[in-house]
Amino acid sequence: KRASKIRKLFALSKEDDVRKYVVRREVASKKGKKAQSKAPKIQRLVTPVTLQRKRHIRSVKKAKLLRSKEDAAAYAKLVSKRKEEQAQKSRVSKAASRASRSSAK
Repeated sequence: KRASKIRKLFALSKEDDVRKYVVRREVASKKGKKAQSKAPKIQRLVTPVTLQRKRHIRSVKKAKLLRSKEDAAAYAKLVSKRKEEQAQKSRVSKAASRASRSSAK
């Protein structure tokens, strides 16, 4: 049932199609219909869909990482700007208080 076990059992390479080597069983059919065969679902079978899904998940992760880095940089810039504004405001108020103290003397 597992792809790697089927490969090992039939000594297949990675390029061989595992689906062709699955043990199938005949299912009794109703009157007038052709006999059908069933096969178990192969687990861990690498298909184009699984590869596509893996690529998509990776690209989403990469995009999230990039976005979070950009957001962090923007936030750091904003914080430093606000800090600078606060320092400037503090300097102005201290200068004003010094000026008023010196003029009061």
